[in-house]
Amino acid sequence: MNALLEGLLFGLTLTVMAGPILFALLQTGIEQGFRSGMMVALGVFFSDVLFVAAVYFGLNYIQAVVKMEGFNLILGNVGGIALIFIGLGTYFSKPPQIPVDNFFSKKETREESKEIPSEKIISFFKLLFKGFLVNTLNPFTFFFWGVIAAGKLAESGFSKNEFFLFFGAILFVIITTDMLKVYLAKVIRKYLKPGNILLVRRISGVAFVIFGIVLMVRVIL
Repeated sequence: MNALLEGLLFGLTLTVMAGPILFALLQTGIEQGFRSGMMVALGVFFSDVLFVAAVYFGLNYIQAVVKMEGFNLILGNVGGIALIFIGLGTYFSKPPQIPVDNFFSKKETREESKEIPSEKIISFFKLLFKGFLVNTLNPFTFFFWGVIAAGKLAESGFSKNEFFLFFGAILFVIITTDMLKVYLAKVIRKYLKPGNILLVRRISGVAFVIFGIVLMVRVIL
């Protein structure tokens, strides 16, 4: 039971952190709706699952890599450059066309129930990859899984079942709260005009660039 409760607390700690993932979820949810926002959330979730698997199969190796000289510098610069490019692409690209009058009309609901065209499937995979990339290249993600969570695991002496309870609880909180964030974006979307949605994209783009620059400055100084 302690492993489950501690996992829930760790998950809540991680999810309240405002960062590039939050902006990616809100921006996508506002521009493209709940389903597209969930693809970004799933990308983040798959990335976290890989980190959990890495911790499970190579705890000592991960801790050694994280402590390697120059690791933070390399990760910070790579992650920072990636976030800057994502931010510039977000800022200078146009949001998808969205009906002005009623974002949640019956017509839209009927269209969503139709077969998804191949272009939409490709778009979903791009969003999935976006969530995966933003989370994987975020140095805080490495720090959380490689240092905080792995350190907790090493000192707790959890059994195999307790390990799955601990990390399962963290992943459950992450995917649940990410869904809530996307749903919030969907609700906000209802009250926004196309000009406001463009502004949201601009703000998200600037935020990504700022996060990228801050990451690079922190590891260099």
